[in-house]
Amino acid sequence: MDFDLPESITQTLREIDEFIEAELKPLQEAEDNMRFFDHRREYARTDFEGGGVPRREWEELLGQMHRLADDAGWLRYALPAEVGGRDGSNFDMAVIREHLAHKGLGLHNDLQNESSIVGNFPFAHMLMQFGTPEQREEFLEPMIRGEARIGFGLTEPDHGSDATWMETTARRDGDDWVINGGKRFNSGMHNATHDVVFARTSGKDGDARGITAFFVPTDLPGFSVDFQWWTFNMPTDHAEVTISDVRVPNSAIFGAEGEGLAVAQTFVHENRIRQAASGVGAAQYCIDRSVEYARKRITFGAPLSSRQAIQFPLVELHTEAEMVRGLVRKTAWELDRLPHMQISDKVSMCNYRANRLVCDAADRAIQVHGGMGYTRHMPFEHIYRHHRRYRITEGSEEVQIRKVAGYLFGFAGPDKIKTDKQA
Repeated sequence: MDFDLPESITQTLREIDEFIEAELKPLQEAEDNMRFFDHRREYARTDFEGGGVPRREWEELLGQMHRLADDAGWLRYALPAEVGGRDGSNFDMAVIREHLAHKGLGLHNDLQNESSIVGNFPFAHMLMQFGTPEQREEFLEPMIRGEARIGFGLTEPDHGSDATWMETTARRDGDDWVINGGKRFNSGMHNATHDVVFARTSGKDGDARGITAFFVPTDLPGFSVDFQWWTFNMPTDHAEVTISDVRVPNSAIFGAEGEGLAVAQTFVHENRIRQAASGVGAAQYCIDRSVEYARKRITFGAPLSSRQAIQFPLVELHTEAEMVRGLVRKTAWELDRLPHMQISDKVSMCNYRANRLVCDAADRAIQVHGGMGYTRHMPFEHIYRHHRRYRITEGSEEVQIRKVAGYLFGFAGPDKIKTDKQA
């Protein structure tokens, strides 16, 4: 076995770092753009008077970053060559995402809103696999370029992980469908032109089949963005949406009728492994900064680093980071070679352990840094607040653990495929 990173990926990391130094740092430091990354970040980014959504200036800066990254060939790295990408592998992306998160806060990779110079683009993969030619023409390139945004409406007020019990329905009426229901934490709705709404079209509560995804224009009569939920990490783009007799044509169906959850799960494994890699990188950043501070900080006449009360928790975290890193990279490597359902349990292991790890590391960094660690002048509170949500969203850690248990005890597996909302 050779555990050294291939030269190709280490060269890629060097080129990414050069791009960040040459193109992004000057932009980040221009004018007063540092207000989005220093102690003012939450207030600079959030339009509190406008409902808690991102400020226009913040999203404009992110747009500049995306254009620079796209022009340099980084933004679409993981996408197929047919849409301008580099066919980046899951292993490459795991290494890159960890590397970017390990660099700390910055314009290069602020995951508070999934923004990175190396984009994730789950919707692009969904469109390429399930979209009609007309849908791909309308949405794919504009979405990648940031000229269009599509919301994602799956979670409901009374249904989160139990999505197969959703109460939003769509019924046929001639050549149209009429949708009724409501969505909670509907992402992207402060500036989305369309929302992908999941609704039951057949079957009974609890059935994975019978749920259909629809592209719904947000300006249709009966479609209402009621308010934005203010979250632990601000700004927010998680809306409460009401859908009352909204009529869409049959051509609005995304994927096959009754197979909407297959659309929702298209990118789940790639997304979770990349999220886990980012968690490892951010955790290692917190550990490294804590060690650096403890070596310099003098208390009672000796460096803080000489205290076992400081050493032991950081050693535990450093060891955990090393172990999770190895599992993430191995699992990403396997995702490039095996049918993804064969190792779905491994992906879940990576995801929930990495999400816990980064929260623990950020919390410990706050503790090691004492009163200063508790301030917003340090980045740790931001890292904690951001990554804490991943222990709930995109499959809570309880859902992830249940997936592992299903494989371990034989209740689930490649021969007993269920949706992630069931297993």
